[in-house]
Amino acid sequence: MMSHIKTEEELDIFNESLNDFWNRFRNITFNEHYSQVVGLRDTYKDSIEALTERLSIKIKEEDQMVEAFLEFRNKIHIHNMLIQEKQDHLSKLVDSIQDKKWEVEKLQKSIQDLKESLDKKKEIISAAKKANKEKLKMLQKSYDLYKDCLGLEIRKIYGEKLQFIFRSIDPKAPEKPFTFSLRINEERDYEISDSAPHLECLAEFQEKIRKSNNFSAFLANVRKAFIALACNECVNSV
Repeated sequence: MMSHIKTEEELDIFNESLNDFWNRFRNITFNEHYSQVVGLRDTYKDSIEALTERLSIKIKEEDQMVEAFLEFRNKIHIHNMLIQEKQDHLSKLVDSIQDKKWEVEKLQKSIQDLKESLDKKKEIISAAKKANKEKLKMLQKSYDLYKDCLGLEIRKIYGEKLQFIFRSIDPKAPEKPFTFSLRINEERDYEISDSAPHLECLAEFQEKIRKSNNFSAFLANVRKAFIALACNECVNSV
């Protein structure tokens, strides 16, 4: 901006000098002052050359300034592009972190739900073990009673089953075994099977003990059924 002002001032000075020269030239005669005119011409010629050189230098400086400005503007543009790229990358990174945070929260909730489910299962298993323990105590009491009075023997066999062996059933063969198997299933219910000889009423006995939980009465009924079966066999054999 300052260079433009200085150039205009120099042009104004040059115009004033040129007008002054012309006025002086009109007031003198050509023959009398020829040498002065030649001198003035050379002087102004030198002035024009010097001014032309200064103008050329000024124009070159302004071109350099324009070129520097354009280069600086280009650098700013590139810098802004890099900033935008970094902002886009940062935005994607933030979104990725948010997604991972949501996944972590979801995983934590799943872990908490699984923990609660496991705790409930532990409680159920603990209750089942306690109930089974109580039933086993009751079985042991019944076993002791029936072993002494009725010759009952209980054995643990495959499949987490108990085998009940009655003797003194058949008068003709007191040592002949009459057996059935019992286990406590996943629902903590009695499950009766494998009677030998086969009892048709075994399913009915199983249903009754599940409802009443009276194991002594159940054993008495099974023994009576075996006795009835043995008596029938005796009658048939006669």
